[in-house]
Amino acid sequence: MVTKKVTKKVTKRKINKLKEVESLAKELLSLMGISVSPEVSEDKKNEAFLVLLKTEEEAGLLIGRHGQTIEALQAALGMLAKERLGEWVRVIVNVGDWREKQEEHLKTLASSAAERAKLTGEPQPLYNLTPAQRRVIHLALSEDPEVETESLGEDEERYLVVKKKG
Repeated sequence: MVTKKVTKKVTKRKINKLKEVESLAKELLSLMGISVSPEVSEDKKNEAFLVLLKTEEEAGLLIGRHGQTIEALQAALGMLAKERLGEWVRVIVNVGDWREKQEEHLKTLASSAAERAKLTGEPQPLYNLTPAQRRVIHLALSEDPEVETESLGEDEERYLVVKKKG
C-alpha cells in the first residue's frame, strides 16, 4: 500500500475582525430582507463588537416579542463570526437604544424587588428572565449590602430570587 503525504499550504492573512463582523451583519440583514446599514464598533473594555441598527420603521421587527428576535440575531451573528474568524468573539446587537432602555427597566425591577424583600423579609422571585437579564439584576443588586440574589431552577424554568441578607 502506498501512502501519499499531503501537505496543505496555509496562508495567514491578517483578518480585520471589525470588517468581518460588519460584513456578516450586512449579509444576515440582507437575507432577512431588512435594509438597514449596521454600524459596527469595537468595545475593547468589554471585549465585544457592538452592532448598532438604526431604524424606526423596522425596529419592532428586529427586536421582536420580548426581545426574542434581537437575541436570535445576536446569537446567529456570534456563531457566524466564530465560523468565519476561527475564534469566538462576543457580538452585541442593539436596535436604537433598546438595550439601554431594557437595562434601565431591569434595574428598576431589581430595585423594586429589593425594597419588597427588605420590607417583608420574604424572598422575591423574578420569573421569565433570560440569562443576560438575570445577570443585569445580579450586578445591579451586588452593591446593595442588605440583599442577595440567587438563580434557581433549571433550563427554561430558571428564575432569580432576591432576598434579604441575614
